[in-house]
Amino acid sequence: MSGIWIIMIAIMLASWLVSWRLKSKFKQYAQIPLSSGMSGREIAEKMLADNGITDVRVISVAGRLTDHYNPADKTVNLSEYVYDARSAAAAAVAAHECGHAVQHAKAYSFLKFRSAMVPALSIASRYMQWILLAGILMLQTTPVPLAIGVALFALTTLFSFVTLPVEFDASKRALNWISSNGIVTQKEYGIAKDSLKWAALTYVVAALGSLATLLYYGSLLLGRRD
Repeated sequence: MSGIWIIMIAIMLASWLVSWRLKSKFKQYAQIPLSSGMSGREIAEKMLADNGITDVRVISVAGRLTDHYNPADKTVNLSEYVYDARSAAAAAVAAHECGHAVQHAKAYSFLKFRSAMVPALSIASRYMQWILLAGILMLQTTPVPLAIGVALFALTTLFSFVTLPVEFDASKRALNWISSNGIVTQKEYGIAKDSLKWAALTYVVAALGSLATLLYYGSLLLGRRD
């Protein structure tokens, strides 16, 4: 048990470090103007057009690092720090989110699998914590509630790992496109690649954290059975 706690604490520290580094990098890179002079919105719209996607809107949303693609209403949502920004970091983020739109348009297998998991995941996340709590409190009486909780948590862990190839592929599409279409210079390409690397690491740490937590709950269940 102590080993799992050490792993969980290490992952928590790693998560904090990656999050801090990501914010630091984006703050630094946001000060470097993009030589092409294009804004995040313009880059997103061009990438969508170049890929023949005409039914996706590019809109601005509040917050920092709140950028995302919504397949339900087909919108590329760019934070206010990316939408109007003209930097290599903004170009990377805008193109990355459009990478998800391209995945959607081309029926990328991992994105389809992740989307198919969402309905079950939304139900699981609604009751999971309560079931896990009940399972721990009732562990000496019956292992059934905790077993159900562990199964639900396993679903969220699987989702976090399925997310990894989706994010990596979107970044790959983004970097290939901004490079081949002259959106960035060679130096700016390095900045964009580094920005997306740190963003991807947040998903890696989250997946590992979910796995460590799953192992913790699993060890409680197995300990009860022993």
